[in-house]
Amino acid sequence: MVSRCVLLLGTGLMATLMSPANTQNTQTVPVGLRNGVVFTEYSPLSTSTELVRRLFSPLTALRVNQEAARMGKALRGQPINLAGESFSIYVPAHTPPHGYSLLVFVPPWSRAEVPSQWIPALDRHDMILVTPANSGNEAPTVDRREPLALLAAQNAMAQYPVDPQQVYIGGFSGGSRVALRLALGYPDVFHGALLNAGSDPIGNAEVPLPPAELFRRFQDSMRLVYVTGERDEAHLIDDMHSRQSLEKWCVFDVVTESEPRKEHELADASAFSRSLDALLERQTHLNRLPDCRARLDAQLSAQLKQVEDSFARSETSAARRLLDKIDARYGGLAAPRSVELAGHQGG
Repeated sequence: MVSRCVLLLGTGLMATLMSPANTQNTQTVPVGLRNGVVFTEYSPLSTSTELVRRLFSPLTALRVNQEAARMGKALRGQPINLAGESFSIYVPAHTPPHGYSLLVFVPPWSRAEVPSQWIPALDRHDMILVTPANSGNEAPTVDRREPLALLAAQNAMAQYPVDPQQVYIGGFSGGSRVALRLALGYPDVFHGALLNAGSDPIGNAEVPLPPAELFRRFQDSMRLVYVTGERDEAHLIDDMHSRQSLEKWCVFDVVTESEPRKEHELADASAFSRSLDALLERQTHLNRLPDCRARLDAQLSAQLKQVEDSFARSETSAARRLLDKIDARYGGLAAPRSVELAGHQGG
């Protein structure tokens, strides 16, 4: 698994880090729908090193970096060469005085397409939508789908007056699962997520928690909107498990929108408009956070103490198994102590 991660990350390392493009005059950049758009501006947030730091658990990141070094492939630079990529973008003609809001959409299909039925809602909400090509379910997640979404946000914000507090990530089906991972790892970029018929529980080996300072920001300020067809039973069950995991991890700003008589299909115009209303209507639940965080901290401290005690008793195998479980469950919340224990014991 580690070798596969290294290979995925290594395929894009030939891309060179380009200097940021100058922000265009907002009066001359085009509005409306554009397809086949090529962007030029990179972000330090989309480097392979940063993707691994934010989206992998600490021990997995440690092993990936060790394996990359062993293979002579240090994880640095950009995994995406923007010169060979294209995007579709829709920009409402009216420029709001407070700046546009922005939705980065991760598709499950390979084409870059702004859903036509969503355009009236985008106009009403003064919202830009940008989506990449060749970022469907068949594409590598870490090496393509996630950095492409980050670069889409970077370039849309560079070219248009976007309110940085109203930048959101969304997706449909498998793209929605990627959107949730990005919301979790990049709460300093995205302030909400629209999850259309695709979701996962967080806090496990597949969707690990990010470093503690980022997860606190996710808890404090992220709004998540779930919208799934009422006949899409499998994905409704996934949504339930995902929301339950958020509650367990002290994430409370969660909204569910219904899609009557719909199966597994892209949100229609009405459901999308309601979802944007919900996404933009922020709520705070900060009064619930202190006790919830204290409970998680106490649980984590107790489990790390068990690892230390096991190592002290020379129960090395048991200690390492427990450390791996802690890493999968608590992710970045357990660092740096989990990494120190692994390194100290030669894990």
